[in-house]
Amino acid sequence: MKKNYVLLCAALVAGQGLSAQESQQDSIEVQQLQEVVVSDSRFQLKRENSGKTVIKISAEELERNQGKTIPEIINTKSGIEITGSRGRDGSVFGVFARGGRGRQALVIIDGVRVSDPSSFSQEYDLRLLATADIESIEIIKGAASTLYGTNAATAVINITTKKSSAKKISGNFQSTIGTNQTADDQNYNLGSFGNAVSLNGTLNKFSYNAGFSNRYSSGLSAAVTPENDEDTFSHFSTNLKLGYQFSDNFEISVYGNQTKFDTEFDAAHAEAPNRAKVSQERVGLSSSFKYNKGSIHVNSAYTDYETDSQSTFGESISDGKNLVLDFYNKYVFADKWHTIVGINYLKDEAVFSSEADFTILDPYVNVVYVSDFGFNLNTGARLNTHSEYGNHVVYNVNPSYAFSTDNGYVKLLGSYATSYITPNLIQLFGDFGANPNLEPEENRTIEGGVEYFVNDKLRVSALYFDRNEKNTIGFDQNFMSINVANEIDANGVEVEASWKPTADFSLDANYTFTERKGDNAIRIPKHKANLALNYQVCETTGISLSYAYTGQRVDTDFTTFTDVALDTFSLVNLYVEHELKPNKLKIFLNGNNLLNEEYVEVIGFTTRGRNISAGFNLTL
Repeated sequence: MKKNYVLLCAALVAGQGLSAQESQQDSIEVQQLQEVVVSDSRFQLKRENSGKTVIKISAEELERNQGKTIPEIINTKSGIEITGSRGRDGSVFGVFARGGRGRQALVIIDGVRVSDPSSFSQEYDLRLLATADIESIEIIKGAASTLYGTNAATAVINITTKKSSAKKISGNFQSTIGTNQTADDQNYNLGSFGNAVSLNGTLNKFSYNAGFSNRYSSGLSAAVTPENDEDTFSHFSTNLKLGYQFSDNFEISVYGNQTKFDTEFDAAHAEAPNRAKVSQERVGLSSSFKYNKGSIHVNSAYTDYETDSQSTFGESISDGKNLVLDFYNKYVFADKWHTIVGINYLKDEAVFSSEADFTILDPYVNVVYVSDFGFNLNTGARLNTHSEYGNHVVYNVNPSYAFSTDNGYVKLLGSYATSYITPNLIQLFGDFGANPNLEPEENRTIEGGVEYFVNDKLRVSALYFDRNEKNTIGFDQNFMSINVANEIDANGVEVEASWKPTADFSLDANYTFTERKGDNAIRIPKHKANLALNYQVCETTGISLSYAYTGQRVDTDFTTFTDVALDTFSLVNLYVEHELKPNKLKIFLNGNNLLNEEYVEVIGFTTRGRNISAGFNLTL
C-alpha cells in the first residue's frame, strides 16, 4: 500500500498539467470583474454594496477543475449538498440547499430559468450541463422569488455560458482521460473520457460561437453488487450562438442547444436491465437596448425535454416543453437607486394520458439603494399570477451596512424574504394522485451575518439563516397529492474564508451547519466543510490541493423502509497544471479521493475510490 502511495505522488508531481483557458484578453476581463456580483440584483455592483454573500465560481476556478462535472464543482460550496455527485457518473440524486429539496433550488442559464415540466420534482437535471460550455457561475442562497419567480426558495444557480473571442477566429480543444473505479477494485483501467471543441470569434459587428462536447464512462455498476457489472454513461452536447451588435446601445443574440445523455442503472441491491435516455433541445433569444441611464432587456427560450426510461417496472416515456419570456427595464436614478421593473411569462406543457399545461404571468419590481455613507437596501415584490390557483405575492427586504476600514470594509447584512414553489403538472394533472386544487408551497427565509474584507487579500463571512416551509406538497394515505399541514423548519450557519497572502498562494475554506426539523431530513449532512489550497509553483506550473468533509446524515433503506445513519467521510483531491506554451497549450493531472476512502453516499449505490485523470487544453 505504501508503495502505491509513493508511485501515486511521483506520478502527480511528474505529470504537472492544467485545464481550459480562454484567451489572455478574456482572462484579464474576468480578473477585473471578480469584485462584482450580479445575481442578487441584476446590476453589476461591488460586493460591499450587496446584501448577500454571493458565491462566485470564476473561469479560473473552472479551469482548475477540468475533468470534473458541474455538480462536483458546486458541491464544494457552502450550504449546498448535491447527493450522487461523488458516485458513478450519471448518478445525481438531488440538490439540497439549506436543508431544502431539489424543487426549491432554481437553475438559470444565460438569464433564463430552466426546468423539466414533465419530471416529478420539476427541477433541472444538472447532468445536462457540460463544464466546457460554462464561463462562470454565481450562486445566491435564500428566498429569491422576487427576481426569479417559482422554485427560487433555497438557492439560485446562475450560469453564464462562454462568450465569443474578440479575434476573428479562435479555437479551443479539450480532452480528458482517466480511471473510473471503486475503493475496493483499484484496477486502474481507463474508464472515463471527455472531449470538447469550440470555434468562436467576432467579425466586425457579428459574433459566433459553436461548440461540441462529449463524455463517456464505464467500469462501475450504479448499484452495489458482488459482480460490479458495469453501467455505462454517455453525454453529448452541441451549442451554437450567433450575435449582432447593431450599435453601441443595441445588441441581439440567438442560440440553440441539443444535449443528450444515456445512462444505465441497476435497481438497488438487484441487477436489472435499466436504462434512461434524456434529451434536451433548446432555442433562445436575448437582446438589450441601452439608453441614457437605463436599459431594456429581453430573455426568452423554448425547451423540449424527453425522457425514455426502461426498468423492471416497464417502459416510461415523458415529454415536457416550456416557454419562458422575461422582459424588464433597468434604470438608475441619481447614481444611487438601481431599479428593475419587469414581467415574466412561463408556460409549461407535458403529456400524460392527455396533454396538460399551465401558465404563469408575473409582474415584478426590485429596487437597490446604494448610499454614499455605507448603507445599502435591496427590496422588491412580485405578483405571481397562475392559471390554476390564482394570485400569490412574494417580497424581500435586504438591508446591509458597510463600515469602511483603512484597507477594506466590515459589512453587516440581514434579509427577510418570501418565495413560492408552484405545484408541477404531474401533481396537478398527472395520471396518479393528481389534485388540481393544490396551492403553492410557501417559504420564508430570515438571514443575518457579517463579512470582513481586507485589501483583496482576505475575505471572511459568517451567516445565520432560518427557513420555514408551509403548504409543502406531499401525499395522503391514498397517495393523493395534498398540501401537508405540518410545517418544516431549517436553520443553520455558513462560514466562508478566502485568503490570498501572496500573488502565488490562495486558500479558500467553508463550513456549513444545517438542521432540518419536521421530517426525516434524508441525505442532508448536519456538518460539512471544504478546504482548497492553490499554489503557483512558477510561472508555468500550479498545484491545487482540496479537502472535503461530509458529516453524519440519514438515508432511507428501501429494502426495509427504515432510516439508517450514514458515517462521516473525508475526501482529498490533488490537481497539478503545467503550461507548455504560453496562452496556447496546457496539460493537467487530477487525482481524486487520493486516500481511497470507502464511504456511502446513497444506500445501495456505488461511490468512487481513488481515481486519476489527465488531459490537455489547446487554444488557437
